[in-house]
Amino acid sequence: MQARERLPAKGEKILSLRGVSKKFGAVSALTDIDLDVHAGEVVALVGDNGAGKSTLVKILAGVHQPTSGEISYMGHPATLDSPAKALEMGIATVFQDLALCENLDVVANLFLGHEINPWRLDEVQMEVRAWTLLQELAARIPSVREPIASLSGGQRQTVAIARSLLLDPRIIMLDEPTAALGVAQTAEVLNLIERVRDRGLGVIIISHNMEDVRAVADRIVVLRLGRNNGVFTADTSHQDLVAAITGATENAVSRRQGRRAAAEETQA
Repeated sequence: MQARERLPAKGEKILSLRGVSKKFGAVSALTDIDLDVHAGEVVALVGDNGAGKSTLVKILAGVHQPTSGEISYMGHPATLDSPAKALEMGIATVFQDLALCENLDVVANLFLGHEINPWRLDEVQMEVRAWTLLQELAARIPSVREPIASLSGGQRQTVAIARSLLLDPRIIMLDEPTAALGVAQTAEVLNLIERVRDRGLGVIIISHNMEDVRAVADRIVVLRLGRNNGVFTADTSHQDLVAAITGATENAVSRRQGRRAAAEETQA
């Protein structure tokens, strides 16, 4: 794994997809997808239900293999033929269900499957490392010995993200990280995403919340019906994003924007 030996410089391209397609029998889930991810940036992947976001994430996580196309990682051709291979290369995924064990504490969840000296657990070293990582992320966790069941949704998301960082990844993918969270918890998770980006990682965030996306994303990649449908910056209007996602320039958002602009013009 030569590509994993060095840390990429900020702005350096880590991952590149060219012409990636995926078919399930006669159904084409993805067609000719292009995607780039650089170190120290957040790329938002947005699209309607059925746009192919989950399929693309599973390809990058090693769950599915593409039918055609090329994937390069740190400038080298890459084959993500298993989740273990993706993790070994440095691509970590935090799925929407988080996969946390509620009856275990924060330390046990962070090191689950990657315990230090598993035959005779080094609890002290794991606790120290857990505290160090959570403090680097400015995480608001009351105690690393607190069971997951007693934590809020935002704190659980923090633990799941911190667990993925223990493996020293180059890219972290977050699937709907703010779904079902309150306002304060959403702000906490968005701040955490920015801190992960500041560590020099490439971050891919999948979300339906356009306000959250525009708050943290450096680039917004829109998928529609399994194809690329534009790459936008964070200052792109909500109306233009909805139009790219739905394929319709005439929608409720555009009509509301039109009425607002007309009202401001009348007042002027």
